[in-house]
Amino acid sequence: MQLVYAFDAYCGWSHGFSPTLREVVSRHPDLPVEVVSGGLFTGPRRVPIREFGYVQGANARIAELTGAEFGEAYERLIADGSFVMDSEAAARGVAALRRAAPDRAPELATALQQAFYVDGLSLSDPATYRKVAAEAGLDADAVVAAFESPEADRAAADDFHRAAELGVTGFPTLLAVEDDRVTVLARGQATAEEVVRRLAAVRVP
Repeated sequence: MQLVYAFDAYCGWSHGFSPTLREVVSRHPDLPVEVVSGGLFTGPRRVPIREFGYVQGANARIAELTGAEFGEAYERLIADGSFVMDSEAAARGVAALRRAAPDRAPELATALQQAFYVDGLSLSDPATYRKVAAEAGLDADAVVAAFESPEADRAAADDFHRAAELGVTGFPTLLAVEDDRVTVLARGQATAEEVVRRLAAVRVP
């Protein structure tokens, strides 16, 4: 059995789920975790953030329910409404970080969300990946090179396909996958206790 975490680095609810993910992973070090980018803001949805009028109201709700932090630098970044959330670029970055440290993919995914939602850094900017990689003790030059490589484009497309193949329709979604059996452990908001309880039920022989 493995866990599959389908998220989008530009999804506020995924940001709110980060503590739950970290706790579940820490409680189950025996379970491999596959991190997959979902592609929330691609194609016609890749537009200035002002076109999503619900963002700040949604963020307030996420903060209320999960305790997630939305930093002042992030608020400044989106203040004039011109910032464009590009999930394809974010997925390339997730792929580059995942390639550098596959076993740390959940940790790096949550670090990337911290970079955007707290530090106000664009996930389309190579400098963001340099910073996240350096803070994680990874080879920052290699991560940036991977982010800018054609392989990252293919990895992002593969991630979007993988999420769709697993039937993921919203983010975040945490799945338990064993052979052909796919069990939803969380979709949207969930506490670590809820996820651990569901996981225990799935793992009963």
